[in-house]
Amino acid sequence: MSSLKRSYVSVFALIFMLSCAAAAVAQVTLPRPSQKASVMQRIGVTDVTITYSRPGVKGRKIWGDPLPGQTAKGEATLDNQNERPKDAYIVPYGHVWRTGANEATQFVITDDVLINGQKLAAGSYSLHTIPTKDEWTIVFNGTANQWGSFDYDPAKDTLRVKAKPQWVNENQEWLEYTFDPVTDDSAQVNIRWEKINVPFTIKVDVPTTTFNKLKTTVGNAKPDDWRTPLQAGNYLLNNQNAADDEQGMAWLDQSIKVKETFQNLSAKANALYKAGKKEEAVALGEQAVQRGKTDKVDTSNFEKRLADMKAGKI
Repeated sequence: MSSLKRSYVSVFALIFMLSCAAAAVAQVTLPRPSQKASVMQRIGVTDVTITYSRPGVKGRKIWGDPLPGQTAKGEATLDNQNERPKDAYIVPYGHVWRTGANEATQFVITDDVLINGQKLAAGSYSLHTIPTKDEWTIVFNGTANQWGSFDYDPAKDTLRVKAKPQWVNENQEWLEYTFDPVTDDSAQVNIRWEKINVPFTIKVDVPTTTFNKLKTTVGNAKPDDWRTPLQAGNYLLNNQNAADDEQGMAWLDQSIKVKETFQNLSAKANALYKAGKKEEAVALGEQAVQRGKTDKVDTSNFEKRLADMKAGKI
């Protein structure tokens, strides 16, 4: 091998080793004073995920007026008590706070929601707050990935809402986000730290969101998939408003068109009976039973229901 070729090999080998070393360093994970956490709540079919770091009280003064000359940069030393004046509050009133530690808190929603009655579109946001003694401003900023609130740009705010802090007796040592209480279409988010709880409400239009997702899912179903339109149709016919029954029936017809099965024939028979079309329901019900027996499906429960349909008992 010539000396020139050996030089090339040596250079490439050095680059490779440096790349490996850099990759190894990038993979190092070290403990942080404020540990990472994540909470998720599904409301209807909408997922809400909050990812944050949990600072501790650690005997420090948390809430209060800023010292003279103290700026929002004061929160930069949240986990480093040695760099903060001893009489400075951890979270000075009137300044933007990442509402956690380390990276800014992330707030991710898979569908449009209402936050305290105001619309927030599906997406990923950084969550900041501006605390005062009597009122907090909850900020959803369009820059989802940022360190703290130090490069926070209010021009990129997507939504701001107001919330009332609640003073409680029990101390919460580590910052915590919780979803409580929850309902079928809403959840209350609680920001709990030291002796303060700050709640705000997330509300979802579950019927509309569910309908839109079903429509997309059925639209993306494979040509030989009879189960997806069956499940979607059944849901609309049994859970949604009467205005959606037409679409629910159409999806059952789509399922039957792909492949006649006991499941989709009996489902449509039930839907027809519910719509007051008894004769059609009974005729299709008998067809469903025959299909089930051919396919060796247990039809006994439906046969009892079919008998009740014929007798007008349901």
